Amino acid sequence: MKDDTHVSPAPLIEFKEVVKVYGRGHAAVRALDGVDLQVRAGEFIAIMGPSGSGKSTAMNILGCLDTPSTGRYLFTGTDVSRLTRDQRAMLRRHFLGFVFQGYNLLARTSAIRNVELPLIYRGLGQAERRRQAHDALARVGLKDWAEHAPSELSGGQQQRVAIARAIVTRPYVLLADEPTGNLDTARGLEIMTLISRLNAEEGLTVVMVTHERDMAAFAGRIVHFLDGRIEPDAERPGEP
Repeated sequence: MKDDTHVSPAPLIEFKEVVKVYGRGHAAVRALDGVDLQVRAGEFIAIMGPSGSGKSTAMNILGCLDTPSTGRYLFTGTDVSRLTRDQRAMLRRHFLGFVFQGYNLLARTSAIRNVELPLIYRGLGQAERRRQAHDALARVGLKDWAEHAPSELSGGQQQRVAIARAIVTRPYVLLADEPTGNLDTARGLEIMTLISRLNAEEGLTVVMVTHERDMAAFAGRIVHFLDGRIEPDAERPGEP
């Protein structure tokens, strides 16, 4: 079990009785059913659960891509549910980093330009964008691959570029959705080691969805979703 001494005692993220309903009447689906969840700054949490358990809906709300039907989502004490669409977009841009199973890199441009993309939206000048992007690539072990296109990189290297793009803005939280799903076991373990290092050494808060228990074992806490609720047996890897 990893050392969590850098974890803040106050919640960075909090769900309070979060409910999400899709559809109406007899066709209504209760994707989240009164979820309470706290994530403290510096934590590394893995979310697991079968298909339809609500874990993807929870991640969409955490990432400000969706809002609860009822209940409250607090981010650093701010009720995100009350923010406008533009305000939620600003929260995503400045405080959240995203990593997806499919990398989502621009195919016809270099690694460094892919990493620069979030900084363009922030309005940074070219020289400063390039400096920060080079720094992010160095943090993921790809400083010598900056000018290579995604087609010239392995799957593991492409995911490292995606992680560099996610962390280049120095976000509060990294949201990772099946980050090893397209990788073989060895490359997946390399990516999880990198994410774990960013969490342990830089204090980056990580919330990750995964269906792989060996990848979830890198987290400090595992949260199990079932039928729109969190099961009461949240665990720490290595505990019986």
